[in-house]
Amino acid sequence: MVISILQITSFILMSQASELAYAICKVFLSTLGAACYNREANASGRRINQTMRLLHQVSSEWNRLNRNIRLFFLANLLYQIGTGMFSVLYNLYVQTLGYPDTMNGTLVSVQSFATALIFIPIGLLGDRTSHKLLLMTGALFTGLSFMGRSLASGESALIVLSAAAGLFAAFFQVIAVPFLAGNSDKKQRLKLFSYHFSLVLAAQVIGSSGGGYLADVLQSAGWSKIQSLQAVLFTGGAASVLAFVPLLLVRQKPAVQKDASAVPLWPALSHPLPSSAREDWSAIAKFTLAQLIVGLGSGLVVPYLNLYFTNRFAVSLTAVGILISLGQIMTIVSMLIGPSLASRVGPVKAVVLFQMMSLPFLLLTGFTNLFAVACFSFLFRQALMNAANPIQSSITVDRVSDARRGIANSMTQTAFMLGWATMGPVQSHLLTAFGTYWGYALTFSMTGILYISASAIYYFMFNERKQKSASPQAANQNAPA
Repeated sequence: MVISILQITSFILMSQASELAYAICKVFLSTLGAACYNREANASGRRINQTMRLLHQVSSEWNRLNRNIRLFFLANLLYQIGTGMFSVLYNLYVQTLGYPDTMNGTLVSVQSFATALIFIPIGLLGDRTSHKLLLMTGALFTGLSFMGRSLASGESALIVLSAAAGLFAAFFQVIAVPFLAGNSDKKQRLKLFSYHFSLVLAAQVIGSSGGGYLADVLQSAGWSKIQSLQAVLFTGGAASVLAFVPLLLVRQKPAVQKDASAVPLWPALSHPLPSSAREDWSAIAKFTLAQLIVGLGSGLVVPYLNLYFTNRFAVSLTAVGILISLGQIMTIVSMLIGPSLASRVGPVKAVVLFQMMSLPFLLLTGFTNLFAVACFSFLFRQALMNAANPIQSSITVDRVSDARRGIANSMTQTAFMLGWATMGPVQSHLLTAFGTYWGYALTFSMTGILYISASAIYYFMFNERKQKSASPQAANQNAPA
């Protein structure tokens, strides 16, 4: 009897304990679930709040810009979308017309020569006439030349319109930054230039990826390859023409009278140059030489990357457009990496390190037969090589006085474009002579040699000067901000 009572009692106690344990577990799990839910809800709320703050910040920044700058950004968005479409699809269109690869090389050379020849005259003209007028002229006639190129099929017409496009494209390249500087105050300019260069790349991403996708859609709808490419290229030209409309609404600022005491850009040859001018021209010559060599290497590869992917891997136009767009996105990201490395090792060494680190990926792209490997190496080469660009611009500003920075920028851009123009026929000859595998392998290898040469020249010319100047002022100039 006693045993039975004890058994019953223990059973009741165990049942109550299990119920108590169950209740405790239930409370614990519900509390944990609520905590997790609240954490996820809080994280989601934080993400929403961050997005809203970002949108509010962008809206506030946009509203703080003056009317002329907002109109210019709208015009530049349309202009660069058209440029992005042409950069990816035009040489494919020429190839589809039945021309050999040498024709694409000729057209790239003609356009690059035209751009290079007009850089300095446009820069000088921009100091003496209306920026608005030059930008309107560039947008209108670049767009019209694009539309003409989308319809032309004869060799003479292709060459003439390529030269016209090269001439008028220089207007935007040279005048955009002076226009922004003239319509903003000094505190605004650094952020404004960042917006400008980011917008250029983003718009070209939209144009290149959207253009390739639209061409594929038209072909799947029954259009021929030539017709689809012509339609997309014509659309790109129309977008560039539309950039004329916002620029028409820009309010021209009153001309500022030049200071008569300013240092002349081109000193008289009959008088000896002052020491500061000699140093400026020496630095400009060195920068120009380095950019010429980089332009020679880049001209062998960069204008033909879309042909490289379509010839070697037979990928669709959409894939090429997306890949080129990803490369431009990587360029935006890479520009955020540069200042960090420059602050650790110095700007000159950072430029050399970035360029040298890009070489293995460059060679891997040229020799691989695997599409995934080619995509990976292309993107990293693009990021590393372009990460040096803002650092080089900073070095140029530090080494050249304010009176000659404009001509320094024009001359380095001219040298780079001359490099592109010179290498077009060389690339097409190598491709014709050695085929699509060894032709590209040789051009990528030659580009690597030229990049190594440019990096070595850059290091010995500018790092040596940095070491010689041991004054506190020089040390302060090279210190991170």
